[in-house]
Amino acid sequence: MEKITAQAEMLSNRLRKRLRHLKKWAKRTGTGAFRLYDRDIPEIPLVLDLYGDIISGALYKRPYEKDEAEENVWLEAMRAAIARTLCIGQDNIIIKRRERQRRTEGSLTEGSLTKGSKSQYEKIAGEGLMRVITEGGLKFKVNLSDYLDTGLFLDRRVLRGAVRSDSAGKRVLNLFCYTASFSVYAAAGGAASTDSVDLSNTYLGWAKENFSLNGFKAEIARETFSKDSYRHRLVKADVTEFLRWAAAARLRWDIIILDPPAFSNSSMASADIDLRRDYGDLLQGCLALLAADGKLIFSAGARSFKATAIDIKNVLTDKFPGTNVYDQSEKFTDEDFKGRKMPRTYFVNNDIAATH
Repeated sequence: MEKITAQAEMLSNRLRKRLRHLKKWAKRTGTGAFRLYDRDIPEIPLVLDLYGDIISGALYKRPYEKDEAEENVWLEAMRAAIARTLCIGQDNIIIKRRERQRRTEGSLTEGSLTKGSKSQYEKIAGEGLMRVITEGGLKFKVNLSDYLDTGLFLDRRVLRGAVRSDSAGKRVLNLFCYTASFSVYAAAGGAASTDSVDLSNTYLGWAKENFSLNGFKAEIARETFSKDSYRHRLVKADVTEFLRWAAAARLRWDIIILDPPAFSNSSMASADIDLRRDYGDLLQGCLALLAADGKLIFSAGARSFKATAIDIKNVLTDKFPGTNVYDQSEKFTDEDFKGRKMPRTYFVNNDIAATH
């Protein structure tokens, strides 16, 4: 028990220091949610994000065998320390359990529950603790209780801002759009149009709400591959099928955002997607849709993804000679993620991509 008490005090001291630093920055920048703690102390493997007066966090598996009852005592002590330090009720501290699991064929799945094999996008509870948070002058709905992720990836905040800055008058395609935060930023930047593609009715409906919160009207396409002339269109489709259909229709976009999960085996998809195996095919499919002088933004959040810019270029140049790939990962780190391992971010362009 003495060890647990000492760890609770260590966590409290670290939170106090981080909060003192980040609150001023958040107020100055209008950031309504931010990463407060990210496994800073190895023996306290928590990730804690602060959404106003609520902590939405995760406990990663601690690297040794322990009794479940003892682990629960430990977690409650950490929750009490968080509540005391931040002056919030323990009911406002939501901590989900994550662990890295390996699929039978050897590829790594991240963001799973400790019990079962649900993905980060599946519903795990029914409490419905919703909030609307502000970011960059925009509003986004978050669900702090029901999923492993809340609907807004905080570590992509700076990249979203870059998309907004570059979107004026452009056609933007957002693949694996989730709740379409990139698309909302593009709309706020004056995009001529946005197309957001995902297989989930739940997340497309959530995306529509995010557009509405910011004064934009987005419509879910009446047919999977309809040509409805909505300015902001939400498309329910398997991404690989959409890429084939759009290429056959000779459609083009000026900015394409490809932010795929590490692995997807949705029963609605035409095939499983394993990012490490399939990233080349996905990128080639995107390049076939890229307008001349367009930009493909490839975000790879999986820790298991190790391909370098040179690796990616080598995969693409057979079909798209002259492809340029730039590793931009270090350019999109905000204040609350300094010193953290960030998702890999690559900018890809090819002046002749649109001729293929």
